[in-house]
Amino acid sequence: MKNIVTLLLFSLLALASFAQKEKLAKVVAGFPVNYEEDSVGTYLLPDVLTLNNGQKVGDAKTWTEKRRPEIIKLFEEEQFGKMPPRPAAIRFDVFDKGTEAFNGKAIRKQVRVYFTKDTAHKMDLLIYFPAKQTKPSPLLLIINFSANSSVVDDPGVRQGFIWNREGKKVPAPKTSFGKINVDTFVSQGIGIATVYYGDIEPDFKEGYKYGIRGAYLKPGQTTVANDEWGAISAWSWGLGRAMDYFETDKDIDAKRIALHGISRLGKTVLWTGAHDPRFKLVIASCSGEGGAAISRRNYGESINHMTDTSRYYYQFAPNRHKYASDPNKSPIDAHMLVALMAPRPLLLQTGDTDYWSDPKGEFLAAIAAEPVYNLFGKKGPGTTVMPQAGDQSLLNTLGYYMHAGGHGTVPSDWVVYMTYLKKYL
Repeated sequence: MKNIVTLLLFSLLALASFAQKEKLAKVVAGFPVNYEEDSVGTYLLPDVLTLNNGQKVGDAKTWTEKRRPEIIKLFEEEQFGKMPPRPAAIRFDVFDKGTEAFNGKAIRKQVRVYFTKDTAHKMDLLIYFPAKQTKPSPLLLIINFSANSSVVDDPGVRQGFIWNREGKKVPAPKTSFGKINVDTFVSQGIGIATVYYGDIEPDFKEGYKYGIRGAYLKPGQTTVANDEWGAISAWSWGLGRAMDYFETDKDIDAKRIALHGISRLGKTVLWTGAHDPRFKLVIASCSGEGGAAISRRNYGESINHMTDTSRYYYQFAPNRHKYASDPNKSPIDAHMLVALMAPRPLLLQTGDTDYWSDPKGEFLAAIAAEPVYNLFGKKGPGTTVMPQAGDQSLLNTLGYYMHAGGHGTVPSDWVVYMTYLKKYL
């Protein structure tokens, strides 16, 4: 009887999954979309532990000193684009040096980071610490789709501005689709910080004209070169500048900074952690194509969909589009991006009905990246059996967690995040 009930349950789940898939678009930007495992096709992943000269990597030292730099260079040139170093003109204006907030449970700081000598390019950091901390605080930095003043219920936060659909900068509304529960973090001894991604660069095709990439265009250059930074690298660069500030603040333990982002910002934090080893831990939520999902899998969003000029080509180095028609020609794939985080903790969070982002593709990338974590004596999924939604058994150093639902985060995810942060941060 138990087996019959189990089979019935799986049948009902399969029918529900089929019904949901049937509602999804079958063509996006003129390109077909596949949601069926039997149509994924065959592919061969580049060997993450083989050097460009063909030699095998057998130890952590060789990985760190030789293979890791090779892969970083490939992602810079072929996917995200090269970023400039820390600007010499960077400066920090701590205009809120420490104010009690949330009924005395937290201390709030606000910092304006100026990227250039003038005041045209800047971002605001909003930071909360546990009020009774006696030593520098570990910190989770969230890169957000909304301005700082929209994501917390705190009247003391400076009014933020956002980019609207018409490409204009306007005052941010008081509400957003997701609020940060500051008490959840400070009550556990963890600081929380947030930054609006549009402060760094607007998220639209000609955003570079207003964002940080425009400040770095060479004389006569009207757009970025084929191997130069897209918007994801620009947002990642901005997170690096936030870290520059954290390293100056005695209230922050800069060696214990975690990152979180969703969707395109999940891609951003994954690339940031891969590129900048100063970040201790990353939680990449539904990063999908261009993030943690295997591009060679013909499932959900593809490079073709992502880099088409009608969609998000500006988020990547122009070179990325070379592989749109055949991802197998690319020298890199998502498992290599995931592996760049080793041996630091990385949690890939997905949703079981987020078919567009390919949750199974992210799980397979973690499996393929695990041998690099093993070089450091760290554990990845440790299984080839994909977990069910809600299963928290794979919160390993290279972890994977899938909620029941679609794209983004749900309230229960934050409980899992806190468990992960307390375990590794």
